Amino acid sequence: MTLGEIKAAINAGQTVHWANTGYRVHKDSLGQYLITFEPNGSTIGLTDRSGQRLNGEEAEFFIAGSEEGDENTQDRHPRPDGQARGVVPGGKVAQSFRRQR
Repeated sequence: MTLGEIKAAINAGQTVHWANTGYRVHKDSLGQYLITFEPNGSTIGLTDRSGQRLNGEEAEFFIAGSEEGDENTQDRHPRPDGQARGVVPGGKVAQSFRRQR
């Protein structure tokens, strides 16, 4: 999803996730678009400070209940390279919210 598509979906009341259903994209009371890891509340902006570059790949964002993901599960949303974000070898969930490059 593009930045415009993500914002439009949120403004239309749809639930948007990043990487997997544990990460929810939402708009706060100040009008900021944020990504929150639901289990512990860690939050990061949807974009970098310029407001133009997503903090994640476009292909990693999806609307809940769409063919890419299901709001009621914690299924991993696959990245284009076939790897699941937030999962380390052995299937353990990574605890760091820091973006890796």
